[in-house]
Amino acid sequence: MLAALDLAAKLLLVAFLLLSVADPSWGHLDGKAPLARAITYPLFAFVVPIGWLLRRRHSTYPWLVDLMVTATCFTDILGNRLDLYDSIVWFDDWMHFMNTALLSAAVVLTASPRVTTVAATMERAVASGMTLALGWEVFEYVSFMTRSSDLPTAYADTVVDLSLGWLGSVVAGLAISVAWSRRRADYDRIIRGGPCAEVCGVVESTDVPKVVVE
Repeated sequence: MLAALDLAAKLLLVAFLLLSVADPSWGHLDGKAPLARAITYPLFAFVVPIGWLLRRRHSTYPWLVDLMVTATCFTDILGNRLDLYDSIVWFDDWMHFMNTALLSAAVVLTASPRVTTVAATMERAVASGMTLALGWEVFEYVSFMTRSSDLPTAYADTVVDLSLGWLGSVVAGLAISVAWSRRRADYDRIIRGGPCAEVCGVVESTDVPKVVVE
């Protein structure tokens, strides 16, 4: 299911970008750097598969992480195509919150060790989220904001966007910490403390993330 969603998102992303470059008005990307998006978005959407091919071909492919990364690019293009940025006042704020949360979660799930603390998880989530959110703001400014009619309000908008990105990364870090804690608790209850533990002689698995509260 995740694989199908991920591949569909990638195909639609490329198709929408090609159509938007051919006719920026089709994707409501007039004055919003359609060519720059057409170059950078596919590169970003294929970071996970390229990284996996280069370093981790022996491991299970991270479809969820790949989908999270691809979704940030696809939802932006889809939102522009449907004109949601201009028709819904809060849509841009939602995108900054949600996409930063997705990217933070993707980084944490990829880079965090199996045994970690809540503090370490939050540190990775916020650090990666704020770095990527800042990168997006720089991309916006360089690619089209300097020529946009919104330039006079760009400073205030950037502060709000970065604040929402920070909030998204915090939510992502907390959500992953809770999920890992519950997974660990379920493992301890069912395997280590369950009736089959002594009979089966189950040994504690190292594949279950352990979250330690400091």
